[in-house]
Amino acid sequence: MLKRPTWPSGTVHRLTFDSKLLRGNRPGDPSERQLLVYTPPGFDPGRRYPLMVDLIGYTGSGASHTNWKPFGMNLAERLDFLLHEGKIGPTIVALPDCFTAYGGNQYINSAGTGPYMSYLTDEVIPFVEANFPILPGRNHRACFGKSSGGYGALVHGMMRPDIWGAIASHSGDAGFEYLFMPVFPRLLERLLKTDGSVERLLQELFSKEKLKSGDVDVLMTIGMAAHYDGDPEAPLGFHLPLDWPTGRLRPEHWERWLAWDPVRMVEKRGAAYASLKAVYIDCGTRDQYSLLWGNRQLHESLVRQGVTHRYEEFDDDHSDVDYRMNESLPFLYRAIAGE
Repeated sequence: MLKRPTWPSGTVHRLTFDSKLLRGNRPGDPSERQLLVYTPPGFDPGRRYPLMVDLIGYTGSGASHTNWKPFGMNLAERLDFLLHEGKIGPTIVALPDCFTAYGGNQYINSAGTGPYMSYLTDEVIPFVEANFPILPGRNHRACFGKSSGGYGALVHGMMRPDIWGAIASHSGDAGFEYLFMPVFPRLLERLLKTDGSVERLLQELFSKEKLKSGDVDVLMTIGMAAHYDGDPEAPLGFHLPLDWPTGRLRPEHWERWLAWDPVRMVEKRGAAYASLKAVYIDCGTRDQYSLLWGNRQLHESLVRQGVTHRYEEFDDDHSDVDYRMNESLPFLYRAIAGE
C-alpha cells in the first residue's frame, strides 16, 4: 500500500476537444469531451516522448484514472512510481473520454453508439501529437486497458495495426458465450416490467437518481447491443439478439455479436498481431465474468498461429486489478521507447 509518495510527480493536463466524428451520434452524447494528458516529471517540451493511450473499462471515463484512490495508486501515481523505480522511462499518456449514455464504450465504430475507433485513431491521436512532443509513427504508440478497455486494445491491435505498435489487455472481454449468455435472462426479466419495450426500460433507467448494480448490468447489456448490432434504420439504432416475448436467441443478430468476439476475430486477423512490437494479455483465474476461458482460447489461437505474445494468468478476480499495470506498462514501454 502506497501511503505517501516521496518521488517527483508528473502533471495531468486537462484539455477540451470537440470531435467532428462524434457529432450527431445516435444516443445524443456530447461531441465536446475532456481529454486528459499525463506528462512525466521533468517534462521537456524540446524532447519527444512515446505515447500510450489508456482505454478505461465500462462505466468509466479517462478522468476516473486520475481520481484519488484509497489503499492504492491512480494511473498518474502509478506512472510516477514506475518511473521512480526505473521500470519505465518518461512517456506521455492520454486518457480520453469515451463515455456513452449506455454506461461505457467498446471502442469500435457503431451506428448505435458512434465511430469511437475512428475518434481515437483519427482525431484524438493527431490532437495529442499536435499539442505535445510525441515520437512519430505507430512504433512509438501503445494502447492498454482493462475489461472493456482491454477489449478495445485487443480489437484495435487486430484492426488498426497501422496506428498501434503495441497493446496490452487486462481481463479483456473475450469468449462472448461465457460472458453474455448468463446476463441475457436478467435483461429479459426487466423487460417483463415494460412489456418488452427497450425504450421504456431505458427511460426508466435514465430517470433514476441512483443506479443499482443490477441496473448497471442491464444497461451494459443494452449497450453491448448498441455497439455490436447497430442499425441506423432500427427504432433505437440497434437490435437486441433476443426475441420477445419468448427470449429465444435471434441467430442472425447474435452472430453479429460473435463477429466482434476476439476469440473469433483472431482466427482471421491474428496475423495483424504479428506486425506489432508487443502484445500483452492477462486474466484472473477467478474472474467473475468467466473471461478466463475466452482469454485462454485467444492465447491458444495465437500460439497455434505462431504469434509472439506475453500471456499471464493471476490469482484474482475481475475487480480492482490495476496493479497488473506494473507488469504491462514496462513491457509496453520497452517496446515503443526505442528507435
